[in-house]
Amino acid sequence: MKLKSKLLSMALAFVPVIGFADSNIKMVVGTYTDAGSQGLYSFSFDQSTGTASGITSLKVDNPSYFTFSKDGRNIYAVSEKNNATAVLNSIGYDPVNGTFAFKNSQLTHGADPCYVATDGKIALTANYSGGTISVFPILKNGTLGKSLLQVGSKKGGPDRSRQNTPHAHCAIFTPDGYILTTDFSGDRILCFSYNERNKKLEDHGIAAHVKPGSGPRHLVFSPNGKYAYLMSELSGKVTVYSYSDGKLKELQSIAADYANARGGADIHVSPDGSFVYASTRLKGDGITIFRVNNNGTLTRVGAQRTAKHPRNFAITPNGKFLLVACRDDNSIQVYSRDKSTGMLKNTNQDVILSHPVCIKFYPE
Repeated sequence: MKLKSKLLSMALAFVPVIGFADSNIKMVVGTYTDAGSQGLYSFSFDQSTGTASGITSLKVDNPSYFTFSKDGRNIYAVSEKNNATAVLNSIGYDPVNGTFAFKNSQLTHGADPCYVATDGKIALTANYSGGTISVFPILKNGTLGKSLLQVGSKKGGPDRSRQNTPHAHCAIFTPDGYILTTDFSGDRILCFSYNERNKKLEDHGIAAHVKPGSGPRHLVFSPNGKYAYLMSELSGKVTVYSYSDGKLKELQSIAADYANARGGADIHVSPDGSFVYASTRLKGDGITIFRVNNNGTLTRVGAQRTAKHPRNFAITPNGKFLLVACRDDNSIQVYSRDKSTGMLKNTNQDVILSHPVCIKFYPE
């Protein structure tokens, strides 16, 4: 109890934010609330020094993943619950003062929503335990309409302990407007489009099959939209794809999780598109670093050990720092990033916070 109280008091010891220079950007962090945290936290982050100053917090249950609207004035955050009370929340965000204003919530009708994405017209949640994708219309004031429909994934992967029931882990919008979702238990990436007139997701088939037992988790695109990078949780591998018109063509599969811990987590591309970073958990926790070759394939160039359970991480818009949410060590580690080599160095400027699991910077 003393540790939890200390962590919470440190997290809430916010510093007033007045007159920061242009190097300062807003940062929001989502946490699991089982150990007493408020939920969402707002910070000012100095992109020149790597220091964070707390602003305020908002009480939200288990906002384990969230996203900003394109203009940054709304946040859509899941409340990850393993029952019928799971919701997606709409929250106003003031980019000047870094403050929150709760708007509304809508049921996901799928347990354990763990991912959310938006194109400004709709929001999507991937509901892990529900094995579904939920679709929400976004109204003019940024609030959410009721969930329209759910698209289900399937079970049947060879890992009977992890793939015995349907799981969905992420849903993203492609650069050309399709929707790709990771079917964790079915070892597939599915493709859809949204028909605004009929308010339905239209099935465009399987964008890619993934090697059986991989457990596809998170998918990201290169800045030029030509390539996509998949982090698989069970295999611990990154799969490289070329992308065109809703279809993915595999170019390479390369290991990120050398401890074979079956805990592949997050994946991001550096702002300049030159490096890909992937986090792995459960054993040998850390970030694996890959250089991007001219044809989009990857070459492993190093790894950085981190604190426990690096579930999520984020790179600053200027590419100078990489911040890692280490859930089980109750900290966000701040690493400086060498833009030429991709290597990371711990600045030892940790942000102490109970069970941090999602970091996002205000969109520039």
